[in-house]
Formats: sequence, structure tokens, C-alpha cells
Amino acid sequence: MLTERERKNAGIVRGLQAECTVLLKKNGDFPITGPCDIALYGNGARNTLRGGTGSGEVYSHFTVSIERALEKAGFNITTKNWLDAYDGILKQSRKEFVREIKERAKKKHISPVFEGMGAVMPEPEYDLPLSGGGDAAVYVLSRICGEGNDRVAEKDILLTKTEIKTILELNRKFDKFMLVLNVGGPVDLTPVLEVENILLLSQLGALTGYAFSDILLGKKTPSGKLATTWVPWNEYPELFDFGDKDDTRYKEGIYVGYRYYNTVGTKVLFPFGYGLSYTEFNVKCVETTSDGESITLSFNVENTGEYCGKEVVQVYVSKPTGKLDQPSAVLAGWAKTEKLASGQSTKVSVNFTMSELASYDSESSSYILEKGDYVIKYGVDSVHITSCAIVRISENVTVREVESSFEGPDFEDFKPENKCKNAGDEKSDIGASNDKVDSSLPVIIIDAKDISKEKITYDSVPEISEEVKSLSDEELVYLNIGAFFGGGVGGSMIGNAGRLVAGAAGETTEKLRDKGIPSLSMADGPAGVRISQKYWVDETGAHSVGNTLLEGLSDFLPKPAVIMGKLFNSSKPKHGEKIETHYATAIPIGTALAQSWNLKLIEKCGDIVGSEMQEFGVHLWLAPAMNIHRHVRCGRNFEYYSEDTLITGKTAAAITKGVQKHKGCGVSIKHFCVNNQEYNRCFNNSMVSERALREIYLKGYEICVKEAQPLTVMSSYNLLNGIHTNERRDLLENILRHEFGFKGIVMTDWLIASVPNLGSKHPASCASGVAAAGGELVMPGSKGDYDDMISALKNGTLTRKQLEINASRLIRIIRSLT
Repeated sequence: MLTERERKNAGIVRGLQAECTVLLKKNGDFPITGPCDIALYGNGARNTLRGGTGSGEVYSHFTVSIERALEKAGFNITTKNWLDAYDGILKQSRKEFVREIKERAKKKHISPVFEGMGAVMPEPEYDLPLSGGGDAAVYVLSRICGEGNDRVAEKDILLTKTEIKTILELNRKFDKFMLVLNVGGPVDLTPVLEVENILLLSQLGALTGYAFSDILLGKKTPSGKLATTWVPWNEYPELFDFGDKDDTRYKEGIYVGYRYYNTVGTKVLFPFGYGLSYTEFNVKCVETTSDGESITLSFNVENTGEYCGKEVVQVYVSKPTGKLDQPSAVLAGWAKTEKLASGQSTKVSVNFTMSELASYDSESSSYILEKGDYVIKYGVDSVHITSCAIVRISENVTVREVESSFEGPDFEDFKPENKCKNAGDEKSDIGASNDKVDSSLPVIIIDAKDISKEKITYDSVPEISEEVKSLSDEELVYLNIGAFFGGGVGGSMIGNAGRLVAGAAGETTEKLRDKGIPSLSMADGPAGVRISQKYWVDETGAHSVGNTLLEGLSDFLPKPAVIMGKLFNSSKPKHGEKIETHYATAIPIGTALAQSWNLKLIEKCGDIVGSEMQEFGVHLWLAPAMNIHRHVRCGRNFEYYSEDTLITGKTAAAITKGVQKHKGCGVSIKHFCVNNQEYNRCFNNSMVSERALREIYLKGYEICVKEAQPLTVMSSYNLLNGIHTNERRDLLENILRHEFGFKGIVMTDWLIASVPNLGSKHPASCASGVAAAGGELVMPGSKGDYDDMISALKNGTLTRKQLEINASRLIRIIRSLT
């Protein structure tokens, strides 16, 4: 039976799901007027995915499939035999997949758990007759992704031969046919583009099935927009280096996602910002005004179609190309309307400041606005945009000077030879501002003195509390590492290393409780609060029951009864303790939230998470995850928001605000930074220019910190230009604290000594190096971390003063949460 909290939060999620879905194609056949006979096919029809695997999984009380939702809505599904036959094929394919994982692990001399973590079973090929008829047909195509492995082209990004054949046959057989995409990231739809109705349903949590039934019947209207560009696989540029175990070269520089495709003119499937509605809209810019450096655009939006709906007005800016090269246009802001009835109109406005558009000049170590014309454009996606005004700056302006200590990579960033005005669409207007611009456009002249300038101070001295000065070296070290209890490392890796809350990912030390310093409990995210469903409590703490936290991995483990108790901190009550439950709400995956382009909605999801953290006793939520969608193959893109920095930063800030409005609750924005590949992630070196690093991969964190001040930041596993990010003082202190104004603590991602190094030339990071760089917390904590720090104190590579600084910051956060 659902609790009152579960019912309330489920209702909130169901109410917002349609805003996260994107209608990619339509011909007017949908929505349908009422329940009818329907032919339902596809791997996601019965086995509908609510989200991905790994830390992005959430164990909710239930999951509603599309099959179940349609039946509850009154539909008669005529294809039960097909769905049953497919289930049999899927079961056999799973057995073969598990056998293959174990064989691969054996050859690599690693545990099948590591080989299987995040691994995706290829979609099987089969030959099933398309029995069943009806008034309409739906094919649900699913793809799952997960932490620990990256995507591949065959049978993942690319459709299988069976899928292509089945989808095309259904499209020709039925008068009304819809292809539904229950996916966490792009798939190449090139072979099936003749289908005239395609819905990106995405993965929306436990109620994903209801989202589709509501949309199919017209109770809800899709109003999402793509937060990442969908590109045919054969058009994906080789420039985007990916998959090497040692070094990943970010040769594309600042040209990530639409910044690349729209600039060079790649023919994409669906552009960034794209999304249709059941209805139609007319958008017109009615006014552009300025106040100092602040620019405001006002729009009239009219619903000219037959259905109600919402529209997103997007504003882009083409910067002048001078000393620095520039993409054809970048997103500067957006506004989403409220629901408009047929014939209804409304006014919305978009505001941004010119200093927000500054580019990084590595030569002068400064953010600059180059003189020239900044062409303001608007539209409903990144390709179909129209120029509406020019902002003119008559001289170069230095917005911010910074200290730089970054080593450059062994390559020069890509620079486009020519900027394409069309990007494959002759109606678009996305050329650079250097191109010929309509002379009739209004011109706004901005004086350099009106542009805000920021002075960065790097010499501030951190405060050390008197309480900390009285602690011993050993106590300071314990504060700098997570609580460890002498158990196996597997539980920590899976996210089950706590005693305060069963299934929590970890805790701060409990060794100083007698000195008035309590522990903090941390639960994984970002699709909700990831903890055990069932647990029991004794005098030593909370303990998980069953194998909830091993979903998807239990097949790879020998002797589960032994493993469950010793490796994964899971057991059964020994003295008749009562079995308790806590079920969390699964919210939409990160990419789906970003597709809503609705910050109020996103904050509501954060509010759900915060309320459940309070109920369960969780202090820190290890989310939001906000790495950039650099490459389609990244296995964790579903957790992340977008290829765009503004969408990423604003979305993370909104969900952070929702969580942290709850007393005793904080977030940990992750993974700081350039963590864009799962393969050999603990030992892979991301090689990035400083301009790309600052403009693309750090910008979202800057926005989130300045707008929402998250309590913690989680550093990433990977190296950056040869040094682990969690050991880079220039990142953790100079940029994060001094430039961005971060006031919280930095913790590591979960550093597990048993994680295999797949022959990489790069070393693992070490606890003492993290602490010396200004990282306050090494997680999940181990005896090895403790010994390393004690040794570093003795040999002088780690100072007591730095430990005191780290401990003072940590205690301040502990006091604010307890």
C-alpha cells in the first residue's frame, strides 16, 4: 500500500511528465479520441524502462509499464501473444549475455561485477509474426544505459535489422502508427524516418507508462525540446575522440554539440532545441530593450492550432569573430509559456547580460567581449532562428582576469574554416555576426563602461576553527575520509556503505561523535534517493535486506548467499528485528528533465527529493549529475542534462534549490569535471584546452554555484591534462572557490582500490594528494586512505594546516545539516 507521501509525489511526477517528452514527428493522426483495440509491440512495451542503471537507479515501490497503463486506460491490447513470445526470446538472450560477460571477465582477470557494471545486453534479432490488429499500432523501442560502461553503435545507437523491419512493416500495415522511444539518449532513426509519428517518451521514472497513455489520449500534450542534437551515426565526426583507455583528446575545443553541427552545416536528424506539439504556435518578437548591459526581448506567442499546449521561445546570439573564433550561435536564454488553449496568446520575455557571453582568451588569461556586432536571434530550435536585433560594442572589454596554471594539450583546438548559414535547412538564419546582416534590424549600442567587470582575489586566508586546532592528527585524518567499518569494498562500490541509512552510499566518520561532531549520511542520485527498499535496525545501525542494490549485477556473482552478507553489506535480521521499508520516488532521468526547459518543474522534482531525504534521514544527495553531453557514446549521458552549458547550469541550479530548501538537506553536484567517458574512468586522462575547459566543461558548475550555492561538489575519477581532477588545487581552490565563490566542501567520487586499471599508463589518485589539493572528504573511506594520510603527514607531503582547513570547512557543513 502506498503511503500518503508516495501518492502525493507520484501525482506531482505524473503531472509534469509530458513536459519532458519530445514530439519528433507528427501527421495529425494523434492523439486518438478514446480507448480502442491497439496493437502493441517492441522491447519497451511490457518492459518499459523508468531510467538507467548504477547510481542513476532508484528503487521505487512500483513501475508502470506502457502495456499496463494502456490497459488501465481502457485499451484492448491485441498482441499479447507477440509480447509473450518476445519475453521468451529476451530471457534466453539474457542467459547468453551473462555467459559472455563472465567469459570476458575471466580473460581480463577481473571480477564479472566490474565487467558487467553498466554493460548493456545487445537487442536480440528474431522473427516473430506481427499478429494482432486494431485501430492503431504502437512500437516501443527501448535502450538502457548505465554507470560503468559506454554505449556502442551496433544494436544500441543503431537499430537492429529486426527493429527496422518490424517498424517499417507496421508503418505500412496500419493507418495509424506511432514509434515511441523509451530511451535515455539518441538513437539513429535514419532507416525508419518514413514513420510520420515519432515520440521521444524518454525514461520518466516509475510512472513512464502513464505518461504515454495520457499523451496518446490527448490528456497531456508533449511540450519538451531536445537538450542534445540527434545526429545520424555515419555523420558523427571522428574529430570527437573517444574510447582510448589512456588519453581522450578533446580536439573539438568549444565546438561541442550544436556549436559544431550548426557551425559546419552537418545534416542532423533533429537539432538542439527541437520539439513539436499536437498544436501549432506563432512566435513574434515585439520588442528588444536594454538597461546597461542587460538585454530583454519580449515576445508574443499565440496558439494557432486545435489543441492546448506550451511553447519554448529560445534566444541565441551570434558573436563577432575577431581574435577568437566563435560558433555560429549560442543559447543566451529562453522562456516557456504556460499552457495555452487553442486561439489563446500570451507574452513572455527573455533576459540576459552581455558579460554572460564573454569568451575565454588563453593568451591573456581573461574573459573578453570582442568589439563588433552581436546579432540577437530567436526561434523554437537552434536551426530555425531569425535575427531580430544587433547589440554593438565599440571596443574590446575585459570582463574578468584570472590566474592560469593549466598545461596545454598536445594539439590545437579545431577551428571551422567557414561558418554555414544553413546547417542543412535553407530557411534557417544561423550565420555568424560577421556575415551580412539585415541593415533594417534595430541596433543597441552598449558602452564598455556599462558592462560589469569582476575582480578575482586569490589570496584570501581560510578560517581555522579553535575546535579543529584541539584535534589530534589522527582525528583530523578521520574527518578527511569517509567512515569505514572494515567490511568489503563491494558494498561501497555498489553504493551501500552506511549505517545511518540502509543502502546509503556512505557517511562521514562517526569517530568524533563524543566530541559533538555527528556523521552525515549520503545517498546516491540523480533520479531520486537511492537507498534500500527493505531494511532492519539493531544496535550497530541500519542493514539492507535482500539484493535491491544489486539489480542488474546479481547474475554475475557467485554464491549469492555468501556475497550478499560479506561483500555488499546486506543480511537478514538475527534476533527477530522488524523489517522496515522506505520506497523513494523515481523522478525523470536528467536528460528528460532538461528537455522540459521548465525550471519551475525541475525545482519541484528537487522538492520531492528533499522531502524524502528528510523522511529517510539522508543529509546529502549525491546529485545532480551535470557533465556535458560531449559524445553520444558516453554511458552516463542519461544522468546528465545537455550538450549546452546554460541548460546544464540552470537545470542543476533549479534542482539544487528544490532540495536545499529543506532543512538538513544538501546536494553534491558532480562530477567535477570533464568526466565524459566511462571506459577506464578512474585512469583515463581528459586532454582539454583551457578555453574549452572554461567555456564548456566548467561553465555549468559556475552557473549552479553562483545561483544555488550547493553544499558540496563531487570531484571526478579521471585525470585532467595529466593530473587527477581531485588532486588539482587550481581546480578545487582557485577556480571553484575563488572564481566561482563556492562555500561548501569537495568530496571525491568513490575511490575503490580494487577497481581494475585496464593497462592504463596513468596512476590512481591517492587520499593524501586529494587532501593536499583542498579536497575535504575522500570517499567512501578505507584503512588504506587513513594510512596514506598519516604517512604523508610524517613525510611532509601533507600539512596539518591543510587538514585543519579541510576539517573546519567540513564541520561547518555538518553543523548546518544536523
